[in-house]
Parts: sequence; structure tokens; C-alpha cells
Amino acid sequence: MTTEQMIERLEREREAIWRTLPDEVAAIGRGEIPRGTGARGQYLSTLMFAEGEARTLADEMFWGLIEVCRQPGADLATLKMIISQIIGYKADFFDFVGLPAAAALVHQYVSVAEVTTSVGELERLTGAALSWANRFHMWVDHVYPWGVGDGFRRPKAKVA
Repeated sequence: MTTEQMIERLEREREAIWRTLPDEVAAIGRGEIPRGTGARGQYLSTLMFAEGEARTLADEMFWGLIEVCRQPGADLATLKMIISQIIGYKADFFDFVGLPAAAALVHQYVSVAEVTTSVGELERLTGAALSWANRFHMWVDHVYPWGVGDGFRRPKAKVA
């Protein structure tokens, strides 16, 4: 797959989930985790990991890669090694927490990033990946049971 084809694919995937909750995200929100991931028969920890991985993929990894691409002297070979190692690991982790379609898309991004021929080309590819990942993360946030945190309120500060 060429860089342009992958950019188009990421844009199509983003548009497909713009107003429609991805099936696999809905499933993990119901506790349907294909690999059975979760400690002691629960799936809250799996949702915690899914939320954290989706957030850091978009907010830290893809955003950071774009920022580095924009720096004078950015080294394409080093960026590719980082993508293969770190983003490839994140893709595997998405599969672990019940998001195999997202994992496959991220792996495909990694494969295409590995054959980009310029930092500018990699930046454009990563920009499309960031756009998809931001939307995907919003859906994971949507199914996360944020109300659980109400059981962990901080104690009120004592007035001296």
C-alpha cells in the first residue's frame, strides 16, 4: 500500500466512525473482550488500559511524531525505528484489550510508515493517523464508565 492509499484509508476510517460508535468499542464497553483480558473476572482494568492506550497513541505518540517531523534535521530512519518499536507495540496492545480492528489499522500505518521516503511524507501520513486516532479515542472515552470514580472522592481538606 502506498502512503497516499493509507492516508485515504485513514480518512475513510475516520469518517466511518465520525458519528457511529465502532462495533469493537461498543463491545468492550459491554465487557465483551475477545481475549478475555481482565483481572479476576472483571473488565474495568481492560477499559482503563484501552482508554490510556488510545489517549497516548493520539495525544503523545502521533502528535509528538508530527512535532519531531517539523524540526530541522529530523532523521527519517530514526523516526521509522521509533514507529516500528513503539507504535507497533501499541497496536499489539489494542488487540490485547479487545480492539483487533484498530490494532490491524495501526499495524498497517506502521508498515506504510516504514517505507516512506521523506520526513514530509511521514508527517502527512502521521497527520492522517492522528486524525483517526483522536476520533477513535473519543469513542473509547464514550464507553468508559467515568462514574466509577465517584466511589473514590478525595477527603475534604481539614480547615485549621
